[in-house]
Amino acid sequence: MREMNICGVNRSRVLPEAQASNVKKILPRPLSRVNGWSPPLHSFQAISWTTYLAMSIVTFGIFIPFLPTSWKYAAYVVMGGLSLFHLIVHLITTTIDPADTNVRLKKDYSEPVPTFDRSKHAHVIQNQYCHLCEVTVSKKAKHCSSCNKCVSGFDHHCKWLNNCVGSRNYRFFFCSVASAAAALLGTMVILLYIFIQYFVNPDELRTDPLYKEISSKEIWLLFLPLWPVPVKTSVVLSIAVVVFLLAIASFVLLGHLLIFHFYLIAKNLSTFDYMMKTRFQKNSHSAEKKELSVRKRGTISQEKSNSTGWSQSSQRVEPQKFLLSTLSQQSNVCFIAPAPK
Repeated sequence: MREMNICGVNRSRVLPEAQASNVKKILPRPLSRVNGWSPPLHSFQAISWTTYLAMSIVTFGIFIPFLPTSWKYAAYVVMGGLSLFHLIVHLITTTIDPADTNVRLKKDYSEPVPTFDRSKHAHVIQNQYCHLCEVTVSKKAKHCSSCNKCVSGFDHHCKWLNNCVGSRNYRFFFCSVASAAAALLGTMVILLYIFIQYFVNPDELRTDPLYKEISSKEIWLLFLPLWPVPVKTSVVLSIAVVVFLLAIASFVLLGHLLIFHFYLIAKNLSTFDYMMKTRFQKNSHSAEKKELSVRKRGTISQEKSNSTGWSQSSQRVEPQKFLLSTLSQQSNVCFIAPAPK
């Protein structure tokens, strides 16, 4: 009776917990992102915009005013054109909706995207029909899991833009990368000139008329000619070194990306195609390695079996050899021994 009561108490305590664990949590179904401004925003966007603003402020407010008068206006025109062009194409790339044409025409972005059921379908897109967007898409369209929609001519999803790069905005993306790299290169050239002139002839950096009112050579003016701010030499050099290192790091990354997309354009590939090709080559290479290892194991096991059979046969032959040798020895002894008298 006690055992029955104990069991009954245990069941009464465990049953509600089991029922509670079986209850599925209802989560809100995700929405599709329209473009790079759709929430949630990515932290990389803040980093890219902060870097752009900081580089623009120090380039136009600090470094270009140090140049000679004949170079100063040319630098304003060239660097200003590159910065403005980069700003425009960057905004266009972020704002464009790269979704497939049928997705943009038929899809309502305010409605949640259905959950993909792998028990019904093996792939999200089958026979050019997307089971999540519920529309027919083009051949090169891919369903982006981050944007949660099919992108026409899908290349990759860019976290710095918080948007997909596809056939609709790829040219603007390429121009954005190229203009940013060119602007960084121009900034590094200006900084190299300032570093060289500071150690060779610092007076070449103090051509602005406001320097006539400053007697100390250790005082420099920033944000000329509108808001002159006097600072010491150490401050100017510190800012120049930090900006130069940041420009080098950014230029290396963007230059590598730019060369990579030059290669993709020459090969008529997208980033997605390149990744899938590389993954296929790695898988085939690993499969070949596994096949070779299996073959080696088979040959080793076969050699072991052959050696085992040979040893057994040799063990069978050895007694016969021993018997023949003893007989030959005995015959020799009998032949050499003298005859009995």
